[in-house]
Amino acid sequence: GSEMCIRDSLKGEYMGQTYSVSLEKIIELHNLDVVYLPKEADQILISTAEINRPGIVLTGYTDYFDPLRVQILGWTELGFLQNMNDGERDRALGYWLSLQPAAAVVTRGLEIPDYFVDACKKYEVPLLKTQEETSPFLAALIAYLNKELAPRITRHGVLVEVYGEGVLITGESGAGKSEAAIELIKRGHRLIADDAVEIRKISDKTLMGNSPSNIRHFVELRGIGIIDARRIFGMGAVKPSEKIDMVIQLEAWDSTKAYDRLGLDNEYANILDVRVPAITVPITPGRNLAVIVETAAMNNRQKKMGYNAAKDLMISLGMEEMQPQDIEVDVWQS
Repeated sequence: GSEMCIRDSLKGEYMGQTYSVSLEKIIELHNLDVVYLPKEADQILISTAEINRPGIVLTGYTDYFDPLRVQILGWTELGFLQNMNDGERDRALGYWLSLQPAAAVVTRGLEIPDYFVDACKKYEVPLLKTQEETSPFLAALIAYLNKELAPRITRHGVLVEVYGEGVLITGESGAGKSEAAIELIKRGHRLIADDAVEIRKISDKTLMGNSPSNIRHFVELRGIGIIDARRIFGMGAVKPSEKIDMVIQLEAWDSTKAYDRLGLDNEYANILDVRVPAITVPITPGRNLAVIVETAAMNNRQKKMGYNAAKDLMISLGMEEMQPQDIEVDVWQS
């Protein structure tokens, strides 16, 4: 009952939402100096990972300008303003700042002229400063915003890191996901999430999984109850987040079903429009799930490095004509 409550409260919680991150977090993480803020930094929200360098807007071309974007200024922009007379400069800053951009950041620790600070105050645009060079700062900020603002879903499952591979284990309640996770921890691997996995799409090809903060590091074992994996097994047994490299779907053994015994076909799970390698593992008493997960993780790494044992076997048996198929599986049928 409690497990269902947790899962129901989290299922689909993030679908269809837009996300934002406060300027306060950006200031803290990137060690920015505050030059001017119109209000508290925690009340200023950034809602797009896109970044803008406002050079062309300073010339008066304001079509397609997105005021939600953080604005980055380096040598080029400040030099461009510096070469103008007072009237031209006021007009240029007016073109840009009157559009109310989310925030402006001056890079390289450049000295910010008084006229620039005054203009930001006039139009109430947050002004920040970093010692970092422009390109590295841009890259770091975009990477951070992509992660924080990524589309996400929460799904029932267990996420573990096994030999450096992020393995998402799915299956119905009682399939043995949590028990497998505990045995994997005992074998030196790490738990990211039990029962509810928050999955973020941080690029077109990359999914990152973590646990909702309120149930992080907790594992439910039937007959024992809730345990805190971090306290019982130590800090080395847990990890805050991990990319999802493969999906293992556990299901009750069905004697009428033909299971893949060669591994020739490529199964994929579609999660947030990202295809992730997947396998279906039938459960019977006596099958050691932890060993199966370990072997599947190592085999997945081997495939990524260009070696497929099933194909090698087919070639050695003279059966090269058997072509693998791509099959998409539904890992959340229940």
